[in-house]
Amino acid sequence: MAICLLYAQSETTPARYYRIELAMNLFSEVSLLREWGHPGDDGHQVINLFDNLKEASLAADEHRDRMMERGYQRWHAHPNEH
Repeated sequence: MAICLLYAQSETTPARYYRIELAMNLFSEVSLLREWGHPGDDGHQVINLFDNLKEASLAADEHRDRMMERGYQRWHAHPNEH
């Protein structure tokens, strides 16, 4: 399982998050889960299925890159991590 957690926050808009997770499912497929919203809200979820890890990883990378272009940043558990 791999998880990427992104966040965005500015002085004019409330904080928001975008989470991407890759996981194998019971049918030997790779699930790409994307979840986004505002902390404390229900948020939104979409799951896409892929036949292999390579395809799923490429799709996850595309979503991550697109969201980072929109101003999201990687979440670091410790403020001094880069």
